[in-house]
Amino acid sequence: MLYIVATPIGNLEDITLRALRTLKEVDFILCEDTRVTKKLLDHYQINKPLISYHQHSRLAKIDFIVKLLAEGKSLALVSDAGTPGISDPGNQLIKQVVAELGEGVKIVPIPGAAAVISALSISGFPTDKFIFAGFPPHKKGRQTFFKKITQAKETVVFYESTHRIEKALTELNNLNDQLKIVVCRELTKKFESIYRGTPSDVSVQMKNDSSKGEFVVIIER
Repeated sequence: MLYIVATPIGNLEDITLRALRTLKEVDFILCEDTRVTKKLLDHYQINKPLISYHQHSRLAKIDFIVKLLAEGKSLALVSDAGTPGISDPGNQLIKQVVAELGEGVKIVPIPGAAAVISALSISGFPTDKFIFAGFPPHKKGRQTFFKKITQAKETVVFYESTHRIEKALTELNNLNDQLKIVVCRELTKKFESIYRGTPSDVSVQMKNDSSKGEFVVIIER
């Protein structure tokens, strides 16, 4: 059994009872960063063997994980925050496990927090259809990325880093200064902030925001 377990995106209480039970019962927990996962496990007094698995893990690590599953071990895959496989390398592991073990392994989703869904839920924008665009390219293709999302016919949501959020707002403003957007910072954490308005409005509101971490940006269709 391979469980795909969603963990908190900020507040440690944002985890389901089922997720906690699963983490207590599995044989091993696969972690993006064992130090981050250990803080969560310590908080809930869970003691399980941890295996590091992230985007830079070598094929030998994936082979080891597949071997454990083939031997009948139960594993839980977690990311540092949110739902594994959503803008993180968990989907590559799942693809490999399915390719090698097929029906010999059962993959079970344990749902919970996801920054993209949490942000959409408080946006006030239409969410019957939306586009999740992940992170914009750093350089090549960045202009094309922003041009496409500002012309979309559905609500668009994407992630951006602290170092590039101001640049992203400028790029959106240059393409359409009348866009209505919502920018979420530090979702579910102590200093959670939600900014609303045009890209230039939000840029002004964020002038004194010196926080780190990831931002979620939503564009109204």
